[in-house]
Amino acid sequence: MTLFFALCFVGVAVAGFSAFVIFWPLTLVHVRDRHPALAQRFGSGAFLKPDALGWLLRREYRTQPDRSLSGLATPAWVSLLTLLAGLGMAALLSLASLW
Repeated sequence: MTLFFALCFVGVAVAGFSAFVIFWPLTLVHVRDRHPALAQRFGSGAFLKPDALGWLLRREYRTQPDRSLSGLATPAWVSLLTLLAGLGMAALLSLASLW
């Protein structure tokens, strides 16, 4: 039963990944087009760069006075948290099933 719930959390992580793949590139394109200083900080190919992901996880996008950026980055943040939480819970449950 524990492994079944671990598999369910993997499904939650896949849902988070799907949403992340949709919203994060849209956020990065918006940053590239409207916030050149921030885009220069991230550099090219910022999709999986630790600096860009840290910026998203720390919710630093809220310091920008751009509601459109917040509207794109907030779902990306929620989906990244869902992805990480789903994988974390799946890992914990798989470890618990070994006992």
